Amino acid sequence: MQADRYSRMVTWLKVALPLMALGLLSTLFLISRAVDPPSTIPFADTEVQERLTNQQVTGPYFSGTSDRGDQIAFVADTVTSPDGKTGTNTAKTVDVQVDMPNGTRITVTAHQAVIDIAKDHSELTGDVEIITSEGYILRSDLLDIRMSALDITSPDQVFAVTPVGDIEAGSMHLFAAEGSNDAQLVFTNGVKLLYQPEKSEE
Repeated sequence: MQADRYSRMVTWLKVALPLMALGLLSTLFLISRAVDPPSTIPFADTEVQERLTNQQVTGPYFSGTSDRGDQIAFVADTVTSPDGKTGTNTAKTVDVQVDMPNGTRITVTAHQAVIDIAKDHSELTGDVEIITSEGYILRSDLLDIRMSALDITSPDQVFAVTPVGDIEAGSMHLFAAEGSNDAQLVFTNGVKLLYQPEKSEE
């Protein structure tokens, strides 16, 4: 009896195991057909080529301290090296923050920046805005910024909202004088001031 039962089991396994193996193989083929290899690539061909050529970095963050103690931080969505060239980089959606030793914070935002670290220079363009913790808001189409110190220049027209009134000028210079913990804001080239005196509390 036991010998007959053993032989029947062996015969059944000889049939069942190959069928199971065939089923597993067919499942693998179905899975491989269901996944379209090109669709798993996260970037289009043009985007891959652009990343290879431009050497793009996503979400870069740089920070440092100037000689006088200003904490300078730089954040952007992306930074690329156009045509694979080193030295000059293009950044998109830029945010620069400067914390001065006296507690004043200066924030600069722009759509784009061209950065040349070797020359200690950055050019910001596209809805450029400067906001200070002292209540100043300045807007310009172009800003020239030193990367290693608080030195910001607007060579073109600038509009400012200040605690004393609205200012329109042909150029502006925001900098920290040597030996001073305070920043100086100088407007030049046809300055117009709409003075708004503070209202006294009754």
